[in-house]
Amino acid sequence: MIKALFFDIDGTLVSFKTHRIPTSTIQALEAAKARGVRIFIATGRPQVIINNLNELQQRGLIDGYITMNGAYCFVQDKVIYKSPIPKSDIETLLNFCEAQGKAYLVVGENDICVCHEDEEVRFIFYETLSVDKIREVTQEEALARPSIYQITPFISKEEEAVIRPQLPHCEIGRWYPTFADITAAGNTKQRGIDEIIRHFGLKIEEVMAFGDGGNDISMLRHAGIGVAMGNATDEVKAAANYTTTAVDEDGILNALVHFGVI
Repeated sequence: MIKALFFDIDGTLVSFKTHRIPTSTIQALEAAKARGVRIFIATGRPQVIINNLNELQQRGLIDGYITMNGAYCFVQDKVIYKSPIPKSDIETLLNFCEAQGKAYLVVGENDICVCHEDEEVRFIFYETLSVDKIREVTQEEALARPSIYQITPFISKEEEAVIRPQLPHCEIGRWYPTFADITAAGNTKQRGIDEIIRHFGLKIEEVMAFGDGGNDISMLRHAGIGVAMGNATDEVKAAANYTTTAVDEDGILNALVHFGVI
């Protein structure tokens, strides 16, 4: 029996076309909640830029959050897991980006900043993800944070291959070709699910997870049932137990009905 649902945000709960949650999705989650199913977010976004879930939050539908790809998990005001990137790896990565002239985002516990903002940053974060303007800082200002939980460098897969061996304490994920999300080793959405279900006393076989991007693969494979959205990449679909329709084609509603959750 499914007792918990985990959802990626962008391309899963929220449409890239409208930047909204489809009405059918809201109604489906209300129905699941009414049956006692818990609902969780599992996103690469830090809390400070989760700006598109108001329709769920206002209805009290969300029970907890996995953010920064598993590096920071919280339930209401209680942080149940956090794991920052070791300082040595942070300095190595930022020095690499500076030497290559690459843009990068740095995420602390309660803030986000960008170094060398460029057109690609503006396209991804301001247009595609509809995020408000991110504060631009120097490398020194970025490093001043007491803890850094996620760094998003705008590097290619080839550049990632060069820097990866120099980051022994890091996890690298990618859901878009032009950038990577880097967290401390072991921090994935799979890890986030484990922390959440431990907190609530749930079993992994009672979990259903939904996603559409490369950073969702670990949780889709790990969950009792992994559901890929119809708009997901082929790699994501291959990792899932089931592929539903696209986010804009009632994908979440259709999957929850298919599996008898609602």
